[in-house]
Amino acid sequence: MSHETPGRIPGESENVVVWSGTWVSERLGVELTGDRRLPELLGLALRRNPKRAHLLVSNVLGKHVPQSPGVVWRSGYDLGVRVRQLLGPADAERAVVLGYAETATGLGHSVADGVGSAPYLHSTRRPVPGVAPAGGFEEAHSHATSHLLLPEDPALLAGTGPLVLVDDEFSTGNTVLNTVRDLHSRHPRERYVIVALVDMRSAADQDRFAAFAAEIGARVDLVTLAAGTVRLPDGVLARGQALVAEYEAAAATRGAGTTPAAPAAPAPPVRRVRLGWPDGVPDGGRHGFTPAHRARLDAALPAMAERLADALGLPDGAPGGEGAAAPRLLVLGCEELMYAPLALGVALERHGGAEVRFSTTTRSPVLPVDDPGYAIRTRLVFPAHDAPADGPGDRYAYNVAGAGFDAVVAVVDSAADTPALHAPDGLLAQLAAHIPHVLLAVVPSYVPASRVPVPHVPASHVPAERPSMLPEPLRGPAFSSYAPEEVGWLLQDLSDVELEAPTEEREEAIQHGGAHYAESLPVEYQPSDRYQALFHAALDTSAARIARAVGTVTETVLAERSPRPVLVSLARAGTPVGVLMRRWALHRHGLDLPHYAVSIVRGRGIDANALRWLAAHHDPADVVFVDGWTGKGAITRELAAALQDFPGFDPEIAVLADPGSCVRTYGTREDFLIPSACLNSTVSGLISRTVLRADLVGPDDYHGAKFYRELAGADVSNDFLTAITSHFDDVTALVDADVKELSATDRTPTWAGWAAVERISQEYGIHDVNLVKPGVGETTRVLLRRVPWKILAQRGAGADLDHVRLLAEQRGVPVEEVDDLHYTCVGLIHPKYTRGATGADGKAVANR
Repeated sequence: MSHETPGRIPGESENVVVWSGTWVSERLGVELTGDRRLPELLGLALRRNPKRAHLLVSNVLGKHVPQSPGVVWRSGYDLGVRVRQLLGPADAERAVVLGYAETATGLGHSVADGVGSAPYLHSTRRPVPGVAPAGGFEEAHSHATSHLLLPEDPALLAGTGPLVLVDDEFSTGNTVLNTVRDLHSRHPRERYVIVALVDMRSAADQDRFAAFAAEIGARVDLVTLAAGTVRLPDGVLARGQALVAEYEAAAATRGAGTTPAAPAAPAPPVRRVRLGWPDGVPDGGRHGFTPAHRARLDAALPAMAERLADALGLPDGAPGGEGAAAPRLLVLGCEELMYAPLALGVALERHGGAEVRFSTTTRSPVLPVDDPGYAIRTRLVFPAHDAPADGPGDRYAYNVAGAGFDAVVAVVDSAADTPALHAPDGLLAQLAAHIPHVLLAVVPSYVPASRVPVPHVPASHVPAERPSMLPEPLRGPAFSSYAPEEVGWLLQDLSDVELEAPTEEREEAIQHGGAHYAESLPVEYQPSDRYQALFHAALDTSAARIARAVGTVTETVLAERSPRPVLVSLARAGTPVGVLMRRWALHRHGLDLPHYAVSIVRGRGIDANALRWLAAHHDPADVVFVDGWTGKGAITRELAAALQDFPGFDPEIAVLADPGSCVRTYGTREDFLIPSACLNSTVSGLISRTVLRADLVGPDDYHGAKFYRELAGADVSNDFLTAITSHFDDVTALVDADVKELSATDRTPTWAGWAAVERISQEYGIHDVNLVKPGVGETTRVLLRRVPWKILAQRGAGADLDHVRLLAEQRGVPVEEVDDLHYTCVGLIHPKYTRGATGADGKAVANR
């Protein structure tokens, strides 16, 4: 946002017919005196506030009054230029800009743009667990008074250069005094610059502030657009409160509240737009925003604006046709999130094709009066959806309803993309009731790396030096056939490395201790036409059943684990399940959940670098590990052991099927065919099983995997997903019933599967439980990637085992039907493997 944007402040080149403070002024005698520009910059309204009845409503702030985003940004940018000129180049290079939540977060950021090289931080009312405050203060007259300072870099506020404090209005000076008093006691400095759109202090307030500056021995300068005072008659607070009560009672009597009636026609669905926000760029200044961040955001804005314009159907430049009216577009931010939507609004304005306006939601309750002489004409009321910020309660969007907007882009950060946002009475529904087209754009909430304590890792596992930044996740189509938003792979690409070995050689090396199973890959199994037909038949038969299990496990996670979980699937069997859970959350609740895939290796643990990346970008408490199914529970135990050195992560896995009774969070405990187990990479985004080998994976690397691009012609990964997703609506009622039943059920793991495996290993003379593979999924893997000895099948098992019987026939493996088998089937690998035990078809096989 370093380039200037043309714009004009209302009244700058046009006559102001009615001042938007007339209504309050006439009824309460409130007056503005001072610079001639004050009526252009400010209107008046009344609010429910026990400390101050009137509200100065800025026309150029972009909070309560929708305004050209270029005008909003330019107002702050020009103030920043003046600050730079005041300080001089040398001091400007050392300055730090601090803005105030919530109204001045975007203004302060724009001022920092104008200063040029200054890092930016704004106060926040959203506590972030794990981030120690670097300061705090109170804003006495505000609706929400407590401010926190949570910089990612504690040194940001510890320097001696000028501190530039930015607020929308300088009314009494108390807020700035409280801030300076707190910060100066920690880190004294010689110079402060106060920036505001308007300075409305009384003479007494000015004297008090001058005395305070002399007391601390610092120079304090003031930079504003205009100055004046507010004249308040005696008794104005009580009269204002009475006026608010009178009008709100009248609105309640009419039964329509203060929100204009919604159109009778049903509202169109809200569309979600993927912005492509640059990785690692903060969503704002809550934890600090550096000049490097600014450069990366500036470079990404045109492409993000183009995505929004395409979604809105906007032409490039001015609308075509003589006399054609441009569509009216509102970019709506969310409480403290002002700068990101403002930047997007400016970029859309530059793109052309629409008349763009910008404003944001707020927690401040203001009386709406539909009168040209009043600053707040209409009000939308909706439940809070940014729960970490200030708890439950109502939130507001002003001057949006009835303003003639053709479309709105609601911009929230991912922490505010909660079920409450998508509720029937939530913000999106309120917007959709009044504006024909509603788009939702979610900016990823920035989580500072310092928020999570550095995990304890045994000294022998810590390299001498660790890179400052781990690689970003791999995504399709460059890596995997899944869409980029479906999953990010925290893996390294080993596609060009020859890793495949004949199955018989691998089995012998694994059993004789010559190699670990994760050090090589089996050759990808190429299914016959008959086997492919079995896969599609099984998918047709079980798609609804799987959709129900997907819905049940997802709803359980949302209800019991986190309202906005970060799904982390265990590659690769867990990945299709993670994608399906993400799709359910998006389809049912409009939740765009983050989803990643990581490697876990039996006997060697989970990828520690992947955990470090997750801890740096998300709250570990929100991470939910996902797998396809449990067998005997070996991976469940592996994960629990591995996470002991990584506090904050919950080791419990969420699975589609838990026949082994190893976890509490599951879709079903039945042992049935999940068709993704029938195939390997061709149903898992064309990604191989993960690889962990010392010569390929260093201490600072993610585990590896291959992308089998050459198998694209046989890929059914998205066919599998589509078949199941198509049944989501059909199973909703069943899912709700399942979740209700599960909530009243004792789901404590019994580990009955593990006990069954131990009995089988003793009965069949197999003294290594790792060679007993229970359940349909594990048995299928044995037939696809190992050299099995025999298959145990539950007597009378039906179509769920058709593919097992076919694979066993092709491999020359006997199937033995037994009674009282805990699982539908179990695959056995003989402990005395010999090279002569080859399959009937001689084909190599693959694994997970």
